[in-house]
Amino acid sequence: MLVEVRPTGRLRGKNPVDVTAALDPVVRALCEFGTGGGSGTELDLSRVRVVCDWIQYRQNFREPVEIRPVAPAAVRNGSGPDGDAPALVELALDLRRSGQPDLAEVAARALRAAVAGGADGPDAPVVVEDWGAGRDSCIWDFNALYWQHLRLWEEATGQGYESALPGGQSDARNSDGARELIGELFRVWDDLAARRALPEELYVVELGVGNGNQAATFLDTFLELDRARGHEYYRRLHYLMCDYSSHVLELARAAVGQHAERVSSFVLDAEHPMTALSFLRYKIFLVYISNVYDNLRTDEIASIGQREYVVQTRAYLPAAAAGEIAATASVERAQVPAMIRKLLRLGPPLLAEVAAAHFPTTTAAVEFWQRCWEGLRLQERYVPLAGLDTYEIAAGVNGEALRPLLTAAGDVRMHVSNGAVASFTETMPLLHPYGRLICHDLFVTDTHQYRTGFRGPGKYDGSVVNWVNGPLLAHIGHRKGFEVRHVPFAHRAGSNVKTMTVQVRD
Repeated sequence: MLVEVRPTGRLRGKNPVDVTAALDPVVRALCEFGTGGGSGTELDLSRVRVVCDWIQYRQNFREPVEIRPVAPAAVRNGSGPDGDAPALVELALDLRRSGQPDLAEVAARALRAAVAGGADGPDAPVVVEDWGAGRDSCIWDFNALYWQHLRLWEEATGQGYESALPGGQSDARNSDGARELIGELFRVWDDLAARRALPEELYVVELGVGNGNQAATFLDTFLELDRARGHEYYRRLHYLMCDYSSHVLELARAAVGQHAERVSSFVLDAEHPMTALSFLRYKIFLVYISNVYDNLRTDEIASIGQREYVVQTRAYLPAAAAGEIAATASVERAQVPAMIRKLLRLGPPLLAEVAAAHFPTTTAAVEFWQRCWEGLRLQERYVPLAGLDTYEIAAGVNGEALRPLLTAAGDVRMHVSNGAVASFTETMPLLHPYGRLICHDLFVTDTHQYRTGFRGPGKYDGSVVNWVNGPLLAHIGHRKGFEVRHVPFAHRAGSNVKTMTVQVRD
């Protein structure tokens, strides 16, 4: 048996984690199954990995104890491993929730369900989808639903989405940061103007505009500095606000009303900026992104015993949550997954129209949505990759880009950040030769960080959050001739946010 404790930073300090007390009930449950335990089944304890995390997101997709099979060979028909070799099993323990008194029974229950291959009956979870790669999970359909119907969610909760962020606002909404950014932009433009190389039209793009406060701060500061310097850059400025949510864009347009002549807005999928912005190829001097990449779909890849695996997931509802949801929606438990699929396809207003017997009002449909999201969990399993060269991270980016990261890290599990990579690779060609991409987000900056802490997925209100694989973006950017740097966010001490700067390498 191998035991791995990842949150090493919590083993010391003011309130250190008592790992011994946390592991004792789990190991006792494992030993019971390792000796049969009267259950008629046995686990080969030499083939068990115990992985301890500290899941800092109080709203997340995991139970305190989870069992993850590790397929020893190719998966047959998507249902299980070929061959008779005993499978490697990973038991995942959340140390933050390990203090509950019934942890031994929780672990034993998870082991019984895993060894039995699942169970039917009133205590069985309700499976919502089939097994698949993480980026294809329905959690991302819930994520899209949140942004498409953000107004309804906010009306139901009585608070704006930014209140779910640490501190109740984005770290990047900062006037000092805007002043510094604009000063650097002016220096580039002054230099190009001196050489008569500055274009007449000056483009700045913001992906993910939030409530428009950042855009308003930027434009107010821009106008103030431009008037002080007398260059009249403001009259040549084109500020493009882009967001997935039309509701968010509506809020942002109101926030920048006094700059309306200088602002255009686009409903845009951040993973594919080129679809709407291809006419600006090589023309944009600044692409500004804040808290977007961590909200884009991603797979996870693991290296275990010098073999690469993709982490497959399957969404489900625990039995108690499924029963409550079924009762409030007046459907059978077995019908809940079909109703969830209908919700994700239609949205709450149309769901209330086509299923009025279950949801007499849009408010009732929104309540169903929120209950499902709160209860949703993810089962996980490791399935071997035939080879990194057979895996596609994003269009035009092969899985071989992961090899230097996996090779250097040993046994590790990391995000692939597929959506961020797709957005990143489509954004770089939009930059003017003297342009820059500035991104504030939750970046992993060293692959070793994946070995020392949990990096998602978590739930932010109604959306998904994952830390972004910064070393992978840097590696891809360097191969395409760009310099990529990650530094701590400069305008708030102690923030987890990092600033990524991307520009053409000299």
